[in-house]
Amino acid sequence: MNPQNDRQNLLPPSSPPKPPARPRNNSMLWLLLILGAVLLAIVYSSNRGKVSGITYGMFRKQLVEDRNIEKVDVQGMQIFGEFKKPPADPNAKTGTEAKLEKKFTTTLPPYPLLDEKLGEELRAQLGSNYTVTEPTDNTFLVLLIYMALFVALFVGLWFMFRRARESIFSGGIMGGFSKSGARRYEAGDKRSTFKDVAGLEGVKNDLAEVVEFLKNPEKFQRLGARVPKGILLMGPPGTGKTLLGRAVAGEAGVPFYSINGSEFIQMFVGVGAGRVRDLFTTAKESAPSIIFIDEIDAVGRHRGAGVGGGHDEREQTLNQILSEMDGFAQTDAVIVMAATNRPDVLDPALLRPGRFDRHITVDRPNYKGRLAIFQVHSKDVPLDADVDLERLAAGTVGLTGADIRNLVNEAALWASRNDKDSVGKEDFEYARDKVLMGSKREDVLLGKEKTSTAYHEAGHALLAWLSPNADRVHKVSIIPRGRSLGVTQLLPEEDRLNFGEKELRIHLIVGLGGRSAEKLVFNELSAGAESDLNRATQIARRMVTYWGMSERLGPVAFRDSEDHPFLGKEMAEPRRYSEHTAQVIDEEIMRLLNEAAETAASLLAQHRDELDKLAKSLEASETLDEKDIEELIGPPAYKRNAADKEETRP
Repeated sequence: MNPQNDRQNLLPPSSPPKPPARPRNNSMLWLLLILGAVLLAIVYSSNRGKVSGITYGMFRKQLVEDRNIEKVDVQGMQIFGEFKKPPADPNAKTGTEAKLEKKFTTTLPPYPLLDEKLGEELRAQLGSNYTVTEPTDNTFLVLLIYMALFVALFVGLWFMFRRARESIFSGGIMGGFSKSGARRYEAGDKRSTFKDVAGLEGVKNDLAEVVEFLKNPEKFQRLGARVPKGILLMGPPGTGKTLLGRAVAGEAGVPFYSINGSEFIQMFVGVGAGRVRDLFTTAKESAPSIIFIDEIDAVGRHRGAGVGGGHDEREQTLNQILSEMDGFAQTDAVIVMAATNRPDVLDPALLRPGRFDRHITVDRPNYKGRLAIFQVHSKDVPLDADVDLERLAAGTVGLTGADIRNLVNEAALWASRNDKDSVGKEDFEYARDKVLMGSKREDVLLGKEKTSTAYHEAGHALLAWLSPNADRVHKVSIIPRGRSLGVTQLLPEEDRLNFGEKELRIHLIVGLGGRSAEKLVFNELSAGAESDLNRATQIARRMVTYWGMSERLGPVAFRDSEDHPFLGKEMAEPRRYSEHTAQVIDEEIMRLLNEAAETAASLLAQHRDELDKLAKSLEASETLDEKDIEELIGPPAYKRNAADKEETRP
């Protein structure tokens, strides 16, 4: 067998036959013609000739005094006539010489209707040019014309709506309403491959099997194997899920249909299901192909959730997706990929085997992945010799690929703003501070507020400096950034996926260090510890309810239900523990926090001199890095422990 020939047979033809021409819809043309005829009739009826309307008094003056009337025809109460010479217009502005038209019309007064004296004078002056005719009754003709126009308009509208109804799902006047709107990326377009996705080696290995199936499906089908119909990419925002979907399509060289989950949902029930049908039909015609649904949680949420019982349009759309994925034949080379950062809200029927068989977690990159991402995004950025990408990768633990891309871009923008020819180390430091701590605010701390903030941040930094298991102190600043007045930036030395109880207690101690320092120095508390208390309380609650780190409660999990995070679900599902247990949980959380606060206060009291030095230096310079702190109060605990180990080593 020639794999190349098989591959060509699987790909869609380069120039598919054109569909037969559809008859043109002429309803709109007929409607425009009818409206045009109505307008012409109105214009014609209102402009049968230029005639001046004059008053009856002016008519009598022109007849009796000026003898300027040449012809008169009396029709009922209406007089039609012609002037010998058009007189001046009495309504014209002063200084102008506007004249009336030669033809005129006027209306007889209600009484007398037509006195004999007027008739005699008209006959004497005009002779045969004076006529009296019966007025023509055109009421029936006008009514007939208007009825004909109304019927023609109704017939045109009826034909138009009938054609629209017949073709609403096949390209009529509203045909595009049910189209999926998916964007197709052909194999010849500018494509992404796995080389464009830095890091995520484990994820790319899992997706390599999908690429191999799209290139050579017979390899799997000859042994009865079936590639998963659906692949769900789960992970935090910015980790590269959408880029991975395009990379799979680029590697396989097949059509790639991309759509966002929210594009299915519309105001009218059933439109989303029609768009799903259209999308899957198009993908099957172009098989082998890939359907990529980004943010699938917008349409795939748990059915029946919420106080109102759910959303009919979204649930019908989800039902259509489920039926389409079940309807695939085993030989259909169409793979559905989806991405979400909320897998906990997805409907269980969507996640079962046979639909999304394979779930791939796209997590934040590790050190090796971050280094590769820095190299990818900085390849077009001129860097100074002092830029160490390895150090940057080590100091950006927890950042996603999107965060790193933003960091590199911020560094380049800052260097350009300063008219530099290349991006240096200080530019990346500025960008990292901006990304991690926020932009600088225009506020300036003065007086007691500045001193209090300096002691607050010094308390955090000193406790982290003294604790061997705490994260390394990178920088301390009392320059207002974002929503905070000061920031203590801690950077872990390595990627951590698990924490012990001792390390968590140290996190509590360091987190409450700022509050304890203010209490020790000023003997009062401030509102600046709000975020510290929130983070410490969250850690303590998880220690008690999630991780079983309470001797009083034992190895029991008291997690609240997170399967259905929708309005009303938590009210419908009863709590799985008693009120007494809830009280014990609260007491254990308070015990952990009180013990951490007491330990923090005790350590700060023992090292009061170091706290004062650090706070005063911070108040003077506003920013201290790791080197500055070491010059003030000596090496940190992790360096002292390493030195002690070297001395005790035989």
